Amino acid sequence: MKSIPITPKTAGIARNIVWFEPPEKALADPIRFMAYAMTYALPEDMRVIRQYVSDDDFREALEHAPAGIIDPRSWAYWNSKMGRYPPPPLPVRRFGIAVGSEDSAMTQEGRNSSADTTQNSGLEEQRRYDRMAWLRMRQQESSTSDPEQARRRSREKWRAKYAPKDKS
Repeated sequence: MKSIPITPKTAGIARNIVWFEPPEKALADPIRFMAYAMTYALPEDMRVIRQYVSDDDFREALEHAPAGIIDPRSWAYWNSKMGRYPPPPLPVRRFGIAVGSEDSAMTQEGRNSSADTTQNSGLEEQRRYDRMAWLRMRQQESSTSDPEQARRRSREKWRAKYAPKDKS
């Protein structure tokens, strides 16, 4: 996908859509920027963006959209606008597995049943390991911080700062 030029209009749009980082950084990754635009841009913003993004670029942005940015409604809308109906599944975050490892392993093994079994057992083992690591991390956190104690401390701080003082 070709880059979107930094102009006063695109910088202003980028500032509104990806508000948590500078416009230059937001526009540096056009696929990620387009994912945010598909979710948060106003129709007027999309008219300006579409001056720089062709339908093919738009389809590429949909094809390679990062997981967790586009909501289901926007995903369905933009896929239908680009002629992809029914829309493919939303991109999904995968933890503990290299991106694309499932597909590449399946392709290399010829997608036969023994490859499926091997891949599934490897995934299950990885999930078990990741879950145990997560549980150990949670146990360490729980020993250092009790949610009730944190609430109590926050309440006391708030009262000390904002509660009316006794005039005795």
